[in-house]
Amino acid sequence: MTAAANRPHHFGNHITMQKKTSDSPDDKNGQSDQAGYQIDDPQELARNIMLVIEKGTHALSAILAKSGNQSGAMSTSSEIGEATEVLSEVARQWLSDPEAFAHIQGDLIRNYSELWNASLKRMMGEEVPPVAAPEPGDNRFRDAEWSENQFFDFWKQAYLITSRWAEDAVENTEGIDPRTKHRAEFYIKQLASALSPSNFPATNPEVLRETFETNAANLVQGMSNLAKDVDRSQDLLKVSQTDIDAFEVGVNIATTEGKVVFQNEIIQLIQYAPSTDRVYERPLLIAPPWINKFYILDLTPVKSFIKYIVDQGFTVFMISWVNPDESLAHKSFEDYMFEGLLTAADAVKAETEQDTINVLGYCVGGTLLGATLAWLAARNEEMFKSATFLTTQLDFTNAGDLMVFIDEPQLIELEEMMAERGYLDGSRMANVFNMLRPRDLIWPYIINNYMLGKKPFPFDLLFWNQDSTRMPAANHSFYLREFYHNNRLAHGEMTLGGESLHLSDVTLPVYELATLEDHIAPARSVYNGSKLLAGPVRYVLSGSGHIAGVVNPPDKRKYQYWTNTKDAGNLDDWIEGATEHPGSWWPDWIEWLTSHSGELVRPREPGRLLGTIEDAPGSYVKVKS
Repeated sequence: MTAAANRPHHFGNHITMQKKTSDSPDDKNGQSDQAGYQIDDPQELARNIMLVIEKGTHALSAILAKSGNQSGAMSTSSEIGEATEVLSEVARQWLSDPEAFAHIQGDLIRNYSELWNASLKRMMGEEVPPVAAPEPGDNRFRDAEWSENQFFDFWKQAYLITSRWAEDAVENTEGIDPRTKHRAEFYIKQLASALSPSNFPATNPEVLRETFETNAANLVQGMSNLAKDVDRSQDLLKVSQTDIDAFEVGVNIATTEGKVVFQNEIIQLIQYAPSTDRVYERPLLIAPPWINKFYILDLTPVKSFIKYIVDQGFTVFMISWVNPDESLAHKSFEDYMFEGLLTAADAVKAETEQDTINVLGYCVGGTLLGATLAWLAARNEEMFKSATFLTTQLDFTNAGDLMVFIDEPQLIELEEMMAERGYLDGSRMANVFNMLRPRDLIWPYIINNYMLGKKPFPFDLLFWNQDSTRMPAANHSFYLREFYHNNRLAHGEMTLGGESLHLSDVTLPVYELATLEDHIAPARSVYNGSKLLAGPVRYVLSGSGHIAGVVNPPDKRKYQYWTNTKDAGNLDDWIEGATEHPGSWWPDWIEWLTSHSGELVRPREPGRLLGTIEDAPGSYVKVKS
């Protein structure tokens, strides 16, 4: 592609960017067809630009009006401050060693020179391989013009060179402590994600095309979309990730049939209706995380983990945690153990007339389960026959990027904020989780909603992701401080309910699932925690991440999983000897669970002994934050 093929041409009221196409009839005459960018009505464009400015000003005013609440821990402003402090420390280290700094700069200059020379050759008509290419699966640059149009291709490659250089430079910086380096690497990735040319209308070919084709009507609609998001946001701006009007809990999501058979201040207990002629004798109790809502395991019927288990002949009970307000600020981690998991287990035993039951914990629900198992072991009580942990951390030594947000100053600030309200608003935790994967969970929606002016696509998983829940102050403070910050459970230093907890006392059979790309409970962290348990552990590694790696129905055959029956000292050795299996891990787990579930008996109708309160999914899960 020549330089002329990318240069803007002005023809009266029309502005076009010519793009050469190899199959165009005009090519035979040495001409290129006009394509890509054209303004047909400059007056309409001008009017729409004025509307964008007007609507954008109103949206900005609304954001600033809420700015008093947009401070404190885990907010955008606090993270900008943290990033500035950490990256300044890295810069000071660079400047303290001029020779090393010159070497770092030299690498960047050489890469820029190589890109410039390649661009000149391409302008002269030569075929030149890219100096820097996106990683496979990087959807930011999927539009063909990122490669075909030299203008956009130059910005793409310059960005990739700069962002990779910055990440490598921080990683190779010496003289700073490991925690500072970890935080610097995290914030560099945030900055790199934010500065991608795909995030700016003038350097995004798809946005630029849409703007020219609609005379900026897309940007007008985008500002309207922004205003709606601001209106429905509380502490922090919630960028819509999906069409929230497309789903309703209990109507077309979380629809597996069942009844609420017990409730107290912090839980509702759901018993699901049987779907088979016979069921296994020993029931299963599920403890989901309370930092989001349980129906991630009961999305649409084809994706529902709950429905799948019920259809395999199991009696399934689910804890639905309350969405707490200030009246429950005092509820502690210990309360969640006694009034939550243990009370639910007692209710399941009473309803099914079983002495022991099987139990499953997901994420922080699994961390609670691990602590509870150690508490029961300390008292020589046998309540559970087997335990399943899904993406659960028991040892927080390698807890991943969430550790960036947890140090003493940030914990103090967070505790002060929670003390004022009595809880942590769900939007703050949602903001943190989105920051772990900004390239996938933040910027695509800003581009789609505010620049392209499109309505988000309906997606059940993202509907759940935006349906955040609050966390009581006492419980959340204990969880962050005692598990993440001090790692007391793994060290054998935690006390709950008057008992000293030691994971080495837990001897029951365990199924431990980790996921390969987990940013919340890294596979290495999950593996290290499983090694603290004394009983037989079946560690299984699933493809994908914290959610998709778990919610992976067999019919989809989307991701694989790995198993290894031999003992390994660390995760790397385990992976080296592991066997890969296509498809979902669900059938593997069902086979394992069956071996701990007893004989087949007559199916149990919900609430036969405890009675029923209301239909599943219950009222607690429907409370909005």
